[in-house]
Amino acid sequence: MNVQECDCKENRCTCPSTSHKTGPGNFKVPAISLNRPQCSAKSNEKETNKPELKNDDKKKEWSLSDFELGRPFGKGKFGNVYLAREKVSRYVVALKVLFKSQIQDSEIEYQVRREVEIQCRLRHPNILRMYGYFHDEKRIYLILEYAKHGALYKLKEHERFDEKTAAIYVRDLTKALIYCHSKKVIHRDIKPENLLIGYNYELKIADFGWSVHSPSSRRMTLCGTIDYLSPEMIDGKPHNYAVDIWSLGVLCYELLVGLPPFEAKEHHQTFRKI
Repeated sequence: MNVQECDCKENRCTCPSTSHKTGPGNFKVPAISLNRPQCSAKSNEKETNKPELKNDDKKKEWSLSDFELGRPFGKGKFGNVYLAREKVSRYVVALKVLFKSQIQDSEIEYQVRREVEIQCRLRHPNILRMYGYFHDEKRIYLILEYAKHGALYKLKEHERFDEKTAAIYVRDLTKALIYCHSKKVIHRDIKPENLLIGYNYELKIADFGWSVHSPSSRRMTLCGTIDYLSPEMIDGKPHNYAVDIWSLGVLCYELLVGLPPFEAKEHHQTFRKI
């Protein structure tokens, strides 16, 4: 059975099966982490809500054979994202496939490693969950939470949101950023393309490619998307968590108006406005 044939609601598969049955045609799907390591990255934090793992489970590693692949629903510079279903739990996930050759050619190995290490450690309802990762000779596979309603920018395409809807999304993003900053993480690339919408239309931060764990020092790297860059980044000055707050304000404006506040035809004009 193909994953795309499922009617996936909150990662619960309603397709016919012989297990996990809770009623006619309905199945209770356990979280993907119940009997597998949650993430291959090590964490120094004590997680009180992390399920106990049996000794034999700890020796298991993810592989492509653990999943049924469905349709691709996202494409990026370094690979594609597929709908997938873990065979044991029947849990539906998004499987992000990155090509090692393209990552090496672009010299972003460290950036990918940092993205995985940071996102694996974060546990918040408004942050897209990374359950784990694995790799083979040619590819890296990231096991991600499936956000049913896609990216925020697709919802707002050619229109603006009413105040109530915008307030809900800003609230969700604010909660997620407060949590990130409490964990000493700066996202540094908040924009509609990196914000996904879950089953209940809750906002989730995704794509931690430009994020950094910064316990104390201020950062110098110019990164992010032009319309959302803060003044200190434009000026090449050290920056901290405040850059995420600036991006939050820009997003709030864009949700209500339909366009970012400093948009211009040329990049240098946008820089000057900021």
